[in-house]
Amino acid sequence: MRPIIFSKMDFSHSSLFGYIEDLQELTIIERPVRRSLKTPEEIERLTVDEELSDIERAIYLLSSGQDIQGTSVVANLPVLMRQNPAETLRRVLPKIREVLHVAGVEMQLTAAVSFLTVLQEESVSIHTYSHSFLHIILQNLEHRDTGVSNAWLETLLTVIEALPKETVRHEILNPLVSKAQLSQTLQSRLVSCKIMGKVANKFEAHIIKREVLPLVKSLCQDVEYEVRTCMCRQLEHVARGIGTELTKTVVLPELVELARDEGSSVRLAAFETLVNLLDMFDADDRSQTVLPLVKSFCEKSFKADESILVSLSFHLGKLCNGLYGIFTPEQHLRFLEFYKKLSTLGLQQENGHNDNQLHLQTLEQEKKYISVRKNCAYNFPAMIVFVDPKNFHLELYSIFFCLCHDPEVPVRYTMAISFFEVAKLLNSDVYTIHKELVTLLQDESLEVLDALVGHLPEILELMTNGGENNGSESKLLSIPDLIPALTTAEQRAATSLKWRTHEKLLQKYACLPHIISSDQIYYRFLHRMLTIILTNNVLPVQKAAARTLCVYLRYNRKQEQRHEVIQKLIEQLGQGKSYWNRLRFLDTCEFIMELFSKSFFCKYFFLPVLELTHDPVANVRMKLCCLLPKVKSTLKIPTDKHLLQQLELCIRKLLCQEKDKDVLTIVKKTVLELDRMEISVDAFQKRFYENDLLDQEKERQEHLLLEMEQLEKEKQKNEGRTTNINDKMFEKKHRDSKTSSVLTKSINLSISGSSSGTSAGKEEKKSKLVRSQSFSTQVLHPKYSNIDKCPNKSSATGYTSSVPGMGKSCMLSFSDDSFRAHSAGNSGNAAFPSSSRNLFNSADQKNSGNKESHSRKMSM
Repeated sequence: MRPIIFSKMDFSHSSLFGYIEDLQELTIIERPVRRSLKTPEEIERLTVDEELSDIERAIYLLSSGQDIQGTSVVANLPVLMRQNPAETLRRVLPKIREVLHVAGVEMQLTAAVSFLTVLQEESVSIHTYSHSFLHIILQNLEHRDTGVSNAWLETLLTVIEALPKETVRHEILNPLVSKAQLSQTLQSRLVSCKIMGKVANKFEAHIIKREVLPLVKSLCQDVEYEVRTCMCRQLEHVARGIGTELTKTVVLPELVELARDEGSSVRLAAFETLVNLLDMFDADDRSQTVLPLVKSFCEKSFKADESILVSLSFHLGKLCNGLYGIFTPEQHLRFLEFYKKLSTLGLQQENGHNDNQLHLQTLEQEKKYISVRKNCAYNFPAMIVFVDPKNFHLELYSIFFCLCHDPEVPVRYTMAISFFEVAKLLNSDVYTIHKELVTLLQDESLEVLDALVGHLPEILELMTNGGENNGSESKLLSIPDLIPALTTAEQRAATSLKWRTHEKLLQKYACLPHIISSDQIYYRFLHRMLTIILTNNVLPVQKAAARTLCVYLRYNRKQEQRHEVIQKLIEQLGQGKSYWNRLRFLDTCEFIMELFSKSFFCKYFFLPVLELTHDPVANVRMKLCCLLPKVKSTLKIPTDKHLLQQLELCIRKLLCQEKDKDVLTIVKKTVLELDRMEISVDAFQKRFYENDLLDQEKERQEHLLLEMEQLEKEKQKNEGRTTNINDKMFEKKHRDSKTSSVLTKSINLSISGSSSGTSAGKEEKKSKLVRSQSFSTQVLHPKYSNIDKCPNKSSATGYTSSVPGMGKSCMLSFSDDSFRAHSAGNSGNAAFPSSSRNLFNSADQKNSGNKESHSRKMSM
């Protein structure tokens, strides 16, 4: 072994000096904590007399307190208005008005929010509010801080909606004329633009035309591009207020001029406003004015003005559908190709260069291109409408594939959100996108999976019912690899730290009984849910898995599998070693009572639940006590009288033997609640009518599942029996065919040998014997009595069949079961040679005599 060498401590002057420096650093770390403590003088100055009322305390703090105390008073203003509005308006509000002149940013922002809260809570009438609060709001609109000014502006815009027209006209609109002039500050003119847009919806068209439109025109021609941009964005609200005619004559010319502005932000605002107002323009305006502007925007977006590219991609869907009626086929194709180009913008192509022939992309360009593709994904449902869903596979499927496989998560996330809309639009052609569904389910980003799971039940239902496969068992064939994709998605969510996504996924998986077969759910999902309940550490995830497992159990179609799952729930959860598992058993029982009938719960889970009254853990007994009223509600008298006695016995034991104080308190409350409960009887009662109907429907469905299972078993037995019968019939046919061939050979030999030596009397006896045998056969099988209606074919083979040996062989085959089956399907004639048919037809002729026998003899 190597000796352990201890390093000697260095006590030299330099080393000690280093240790002292380290200690000083530790003291420096603690200094801010000491400095944050208040001195006795500061504490005395911040102390307020407790005997003061709320109003007096507020006035005191606003007058002599610090800023933080004044801010707390302003934040508490809505509470004071609810408690004592008159005194607050008379004494507190004037003080707040004085303080706001010199207040800081934090108090200003708090005051803007408090004033808005007072309006929304309607603590005072709107007349009182406008008289007391409106002037304070208007005074602070032009605060030097932009954030404060915007906060007060948002409050004012909300207040304008509630104020009467006359108040708005005198208090807001009239002063606006002076504040919108060029001599005013930039902030004042920007505020005026936003107020214009809000006021335009408040008055009639003639008032807007006379008092508002002149100000709008002047602000659209402002020297500052910020003002022009702001006013341009408010033109939409102005146009909605003045109507179609004035929009065409006043607003549209302004938009056309602003669309050609030198400022890129102004052009962008003009383009977005044009798109939003498309429904207000007629066909002539769209084709002659709007369409040329849009085409120029599209051309410039790639060449000279890339700033509009993101906005253009965002509004392209609305634009294409808004101008759909005026597009020529060439223009339609041109805009579609433009959308395709935007959808792959910035992606490396197979030939090694980008669409824009740019070899080096800056980070800003990459972000811009990602935003463009994300907007294309957002507009994809609108583009399906644009090209018609019937042309999806030909025109847009390649773009859909690229967007679903885009390297950037935001693009795939947007596609996952819009996937349900795409599936709805495709309708019967939804089967064309099943591969992309599987791809998104297996996406490496959980954000994409979370976005897709939101509408997963609806998507799967469309996938299985919207395609060509309509059979219940063949539904899964329309979505190959669905089950592996679903299991992979669940496992990835389980191994991540995003338990909310996992919980959401498990909740949505409850739809699977309507999508795939019961056996597939049993073998691939049901046991996985049980494993999650037993091993997962997140309570919401466990509850979601428990409820989904109960749904699977509810729709399981095999009684043997149901019994196995119920046994596992009782043994592994209800009788589990961990108290946490026993708690989850009680949660599962709640879901059982919700989804199943009362009789089902009483049959399988009532007694296992009562056994937990003896649980050694107090939390389990407490949860059980809280559940007992629901348990009692599942009983029906007199059917479940013995279960009621068991419940009462358990409650008595809890009352007598319980030692935990908390459990005993809950037991006493539960006993009082149980005493007040009324137990439903087997017959319907008015007070429980709806619940009884619902329970009866659940019970009917459970019985229906049992009947279906029984029918399936019988069907399988019958299929196996018919298979065996068919095998026996085939063997018998094969044996009979061999026998008939041997007999035919022997008959031919006997005929050739005895044709000269036989007498007419013997032939007549033989023919009578054959006729008697054929009649006896018809008597035995009356349902074949119509066989004499078959056409009589006189042929040499037909007459030779009257030989006794041949007649015997035919009679045997006639009485065979195989013949019955063939004759029932109207194909019995094909099973016999023509000789046998002629034999029975000849046998039915009763007037045959010596002439007949003589003719047969001659023919032989």
